[in-house]
Amino acid sequence: MIADEASLAHLMAAAQKGDAASYRVLLAEVQLWLERYFRRRVAPTQLDDLVQEVMVAVHAKRATWDPARAFLPWLAAIARYRWIDHLRKVYRKAEDELGDHDLAEDSEAEAVMARMSLERLFVHLPAKQCEVIELVKIDGLSIAEASARTGQSESLVKVNIHRGLKKLSALVEKAD
Repeated sequence: MIADEASLAHLMAAAQKGDAASYRVLLAEVQLWLERYFRRRVAPTQLDDLVQEVMVAVHAKRATWDPARAFLPWLAAIARYRWIDHLRKVYRKAEDELGDHDLAEDSEAEAVMARMSLERLFVHLPAKQCEVIELVKIDGLSIAEASARTGQSESLVKVNIHRGLKKLSALVEKAD
């Protein structure tokens, strides 16, 4: 049985006051909730590890929950952040497994063609968007470095990158 918000909040409040039995019941309910939450988000082989990771985080952060607030949004936030961390690990591992030795080096002609295609797309963007996309996404500068180099605030650099990439994406999809 998955408990409702009020039951979970009551169990957590009791657990914060030292009621070990309530805490055991809460953890069992949280485990069921997390399994449902992650079932469609991760591979079945990764489900148990991720649920346990979140359970450890809930245990470590249990004192931060405020009984005046809802329990499930607090739990969902922890689960979401752990899921994002999990995805980062999975993608990093996949990149590491590919390794540099498996990737074919692009020929000089292919690099020139790619650059020409990019330049054709950049024509459709404002100069400030092109500049920060080039600095951050192509040259590898940080947002702070691009901000210092262009005179744009860090927030504006982020906005210009987001808007520019969104427009480039729309242009590419339109061309397909």
